Amino acid sequence: MAPVTAPRATVQRRGSRFVDWVRRHPLGGFVLLAYALSWTAWIPALLGAGTAMIAVGAFGPAVAGGLVTHWTGGSVRQWLRPLWRWRVPGRFYLYALGLPILLFAIVNAELALLGENVELARLGDAVPAYLATFLAVSLVGGGQEEPGWRGFALDRYQARHSPVRATLLLGLVWGAWHLPLYGLAFLGPLLFVFFYTWLYNRTESVLLCVLLHGSFTPALDHLVLAEDSATVDLVIVGTLLAGAAALVGLTHGRLGLDLREPASAAISLSASPRLEPRAGLVGERPEHANDSEDRRRRRFPSTDGMCPASFGQSVGPPP
Repeated sequence: MAPVTAPRATVQRRGSRFVDWVRRHPLGGFVLLAYALSWTAWIPALLGAGTAMIAVGAFGPAVAGGLVTHWTGGSVRQWLRPLWRWRVPGRFYLYALGLPILLFAIVNAELALLGENVELARLGDAVPAYLATFLAVSLVGGGQEEPGWRGFALDRYQARHSPVRATLLLGLVWGAWHLPLYGLAFLGPLLFVFFYTWLYNRTESVLLCVLLHGSFTPALDHLVLAEDSATVDLVIVGTLLAGAAALVGLTHGRLGLDLREPASAAISLSASPRLEPRAGLVGERPEHANDSEDRRRRRFPSTDGMCPASFGQSVGPPP
């Protein structure tokens, strides 16, 4: 007996209802699609279908962001523009490429002060491994997530919440997305997410966030010059948390976003709020004080918010 299939018209109606729901709830639709696309690729990979599917699944957030942008009437080309935004002051490249190295240099110094055996001779092998991992992660090992998390979701969370709360919510969503890969260690991205928010808010460059993503993973993998232990793990977690807290404190919770005009006051379902140029660290001049109105119109936050209700515990691998 031939299998019964749904009539094409029924399938089209169901698809149309889903797209209509996404148009009403773009952020929720993005999260749902990102999880569905990535997990559909990852679960077979973890069951033995091949590790290449893990890299394919990591494109889920970017694909989800593009689909929701298209379905809600936005320009996918305009949404992708920050991915190619490379004309930013050099100090932000230094931040993206150098901050992870600095943080893990501090980790090694702290380990040495605690009496751990920090082997500087490891640097000879660590440097080429770092560079190879940086390239792999930037291209297909995590960097491809950034058009989704920072390029699509961050602005929408910040349109409804303070930068700190928006960052925490995005960090939870981002972390839980890793559940099939990391298990209970999925909270790892929360250790890193604040550093991304400040960089994106200051530059509006997804490209710089890709470089930061590509820098954090090899730093964690190759720049800890001591044998793994509970002490090492605690020092890493403590250093990253202290760095994030310092960033929040130095920016008075703004994380690079100018809060003089509350985003929520300008939100509508069909238009984006006008977000002002960003304030940086204390005493720093906003980078976009003279940017064109076109740059400000690039953002498309929505009123929808979707975040997980509860999560497990433990922290783990880098994003």
